[in-house]
Amino acid sequence: MIDEQQLIEDLKNESSKQQAFRVLVGRYKERLYWHVRKIVLNHDDADDVLQNTFIKVWRNIDTFRAESGLYTWLYRIATNESLTFLNQKKKKTFGGSDDDLQEHLIENIQSDPYFDGDDIRQKLQEAIARLPEKQRLVFNMRYFDDIKYQDMEKILETSEGALKASYHHAVKKISEFMKNLS
Repeated sequence: MIDEQQLIEDLKNESSKQQAFRVLVGRYKERLYWHVRKIVLNHDDADDVLQNTFIKVWRNIDTFRAESGLYTWLYRIATNESLTFLNQKKKKTFGGSDDDLQEHLIENIQSDPYFDGDDIRQKLQEAIARLPEKQRLVFNMRYFDDIKYQDMEKILETSEGALKASYHHAVKKISEFMKNLS
C-alpha cells in the first residue's frame, strides 16, 4: 500500500498522475461520498458533488502544500463543493430561502429510496437536517465521522472553541427534537 507522501508525489508527477489519481479515488471515494451525502441528503446530488470534488482535486493537486493531511484537504474541498451546491440550489430553486431548502432536505430524507434506516434513524436525520448549516456540518463530522476538532479547524477554517460550541448546540437541539417526538 502506497503511503500518503508517496501518493502526493505521484499525483504531482505527470508520468504517474493518472495511476496515482485512481489510487486516490479508490482510497477516499466512499468516505467522501458519505460525508457529502450527509450534507446534501440525496444520492444523485452526492454523486454529482463527489464528481466535482475529484475534478477540483485533479485540477489543483499541484497547489496542495501538505500543510494538512491529504484527507483533510480532500474533506475541505468536498465540504466546500457540498455547500456551494446547496447554496446554488437554494438560489435557483428556492429564491435564496433557507427554510425552503431545509424543508426540501427533510423531504429528501423521507422519500429517499436509498435510505435503509429505521424510523428512529429517519427522525434523527430529520433533526440533523433542521440544524443551521454550520451545526449540521460539525455534528456530522464529529458524531458520524469521528473527526477531531483540530482537523475540523483546518477543514472548516474556524476555531476549536466555536466548533465545540456548535457541536454542543447541535446535540441539544437534536435531543429536544427527539424528545418532542415521544
